[in-house]
Amino acid sequence: MDQAILSKSLPVFIILAIVFGLCSWLAGQAAARGWRSIKVALGYAVLIAMADRFLLFALRDASLLDPMGFAIALAMFLTVAALAFRWNEVDMMVSQYPWLYERTGSLSWRAVPGTDFGGASHAKTATD
Repeated sequence: MDQAILSKSLPVFIILAIVFGLCSWLAGQAAARGWRSIKVALGYAVLIAMADRFLLFALRDASLLDPMGFAIALAMFLTVAALAFRWNEVDMMVSQYPWLYERTGSLSWRAVPGTDFGGASHAKTATD
């Protein structure tokens, strides 16, 4: 079972996981920095997981259509892309709008205390 998951060669699996993990990080970063949806980053992560499986198949004769191997690669790369997206989204929000938002953690922000900016509640109504 782990032969199918690790593609018969642990060093090749680790090297490709690192290389494609960095590609997933860059895909998430590019989507966030371009103010695109997280769906774009996740779509790229699916393509990256497919490329990872293909290279394991081509280089080490791993099973190309192994669902467990693909699921593990997909989970890794979706997680990396989503974390990169959120990290960069938070960075952009607090750096471009410092008077409105402050960082509350690595992956979150909140409105600066004293500001009356609440998104939809701040919108004009028909009676205004």
